Amino acid sequence: MQLRGCALRIKFYGVRGSTPCSCLENQRIGGNTACVVVTGEGFGPIVLDLGTGLRFWGAELEATNRPDGTPFSATALVSHLHWDHIQGLPFFQPMHWAQTQLHVIGPPQDNGLGLGEAFDTFLCPPVFPVSVAQLAATTTFGEAGSEPIELGAATVTCRDVPHVGPTVGYRIEAGGVSVAYVSDHQQPGCLSTEVAESVLDLCAGVDLLIHDAQYTDPEFAERFDWGHCTTDYAVEVAAQADVKRLALYHHDPSHDDEMVEDLVRKSAAVAASRGDFEVFAAAEGMVIEL
Repeated sequence: MQLRGCALRIKFYGVRGSTPCSCLENQRIGGNTACVVVTGEGFGPIVLDLGTGLRFWGAELEATNRPDGTPFSATALVSHLHWDHIQGLPFFQPMHWAQTQLHVIGPPQDNGLGLGEAFDTFLCPPVFPVSVAQLAATTTFGEAGSEPIELGAATVTCRDVPHVGPTVGYRIEAGGVSVAYVSDHQQPGCLSTEVAESVLDLCAGVDLLIHDAQYTDPEFAERFDWGHCTTDYAVEVAAQADVKRLALYHHDPSHDDEMVEDLVRKSAAVAASRGDFEVFAAAEGMVIEL
């Protein structure tokens, strides 16, 4: 899935939702939680969510850029603060390099805490032995808003996404191509086709949509208020937003490789009747170039 003239390179390091899961049955798709890295010419690395997959990006960086005093900087776009989207941060090797600068952007919290203060509530004893401030890296925090964020040659747009608690999605544009990231998305109801205007605005016409696809219809009927959606609803969002590719993401930890691949086949059949866009499953190690 590589195109000439790459403006955005997207690599998946973690594609699971809820909890990491490691077993023989999911080795093709992978068992780490949400983490996607976007790179390209003219801007520094952008990491979407800080799940357990983040550790593997850190291992790559350490292998190729062992700390020698050269500054390393990146921007983290965090969709929300549920554990599966942030638990990789202290295990990210560059956090232990004094020359690292990490700027974390995430949704404003509804409990009155700033984003950095919210991180301090779970990265502290007795939940964790050290705080963010005790790690060697310099970490700064900023809140996602309605105005575009310019990161060199890349432009980031943030929009609210229905979920459980404050949640945003992101759109990254550079070199005339775009990717949207909607990791956790509450479907309004069983078999619903209604999509929030903020989500459609975020995803409109993107070259790649990375979207929550955690449940089957029967699973959603039992967990309709858990903040996620079905694979069919992911296709619905993609069709209404007129996207070019849909990556099914945030796979349920109970879905093994065969089940995920079967869901992709069914979703592709539904998509064929809704528009001209490709459907595939996001998997660890997969690289997409736009």
